[in-house]
Amino acid sequence: MSATLTNAGTTRKAAPPAGARAKRLTTSAVIKIIIGVLLVVEIYPLFWLLSSSLKTKDEIVSSPLWSLPSSLQFSNYVEAFTTGSLGRNALNSLIVTVPSLFLIIVLGAAAGFALEVMLWKGRNAVLFLIVGGMMVPLQMVLLPLFTIYYQTGIANSYLPLIITYVGHGLPLTVFLMATYFRAIPREIFEASTLDGGGAFRAFFSVGLPMVRNGIFTVALLQFFSVWNDLLIALTFNIDSKLSTIQVGLLHFSDEYGAINYGPLFAAISMLVFSTLAIYLAINQQVMRGLTAGSVKG
Repeated sequence: MSATLTNAGTTRKAAPPAGARAKRLTTSAVIKIIIGVLLVVEIYPLFWLLSSSLKTKDEIVSSPLWSLPSSLQFSNYVEAFTTGSLGRNALNSLIVTVPSLFLIIVLGAAAGFALEVMLWKGRNAVLFLIVGGMMVPLQMVLLPLFTIYYQTGIANSYLPLIITYVGHGLPLTVFLMATYFRAIPREIFEASTLDGGGAFRAFFSVGLPMVRNGIFTVALLQFFSVWNDLLIALTFNIDSKLSTIQVGLLHFSDEYGAINYGPLFAAISMLVFSTLAIYLAINQQVMRGLTAGSVKG
């Protein structure tokens, strides 16, 4: 127990022992060192990527990793759009991502509402079956899907990518949306029914507004999943004119097969930093969405 000193009507506690103060300082120093190391581990790869995008090919190959560019080669970014067709590939990714994301969110939210809010026989079995889709490795179904797409004549188009992305993203979306709807008190839906509202009104006017943060989070997760995909886009599309942005990064080479590192790093930098900027701009909404289904009421 710390002693107290009284002087002229005032009371103050004695200073903590020197050993306790030293222990606190040591703990604080260790924590700061750990944070500093983590910052270096996280930030240095981004710095290296950005600096490499402004170097010449000779500097990238022969200079040390920590070296700065002797001159800023902004022409790498111009070449990424012209020679590397980055703009066309980004447009292809948008053409595939937007309808895939729309279908995943609409179908996933409707299925989550039907499985969690509406009462009907066998809904738990159906939910279990849908969630079981997350346990199926994507690599196992690529060959059967490719055969089906080829035989139906829709290969080498955007349609196989959209269908595959929707089928791959729905199980997780349905599971998360069912969790978000479970957190809404049932009395709210009962009040909507007493006011004469049907299932559609309960879904569009009551359910969706109350899980908007969850929808936002799921949409962001699925957007990154579709936008950053390489395996599906590389498997189902052979035509280079239909290449998505991730597949297009494989084409940064000259006529002899040598990789153009400068434009390649420039393209990767634009892709990475644009995605990072999007996440930083909507970070708070994502955090609210992640915790939306953790409590009920």
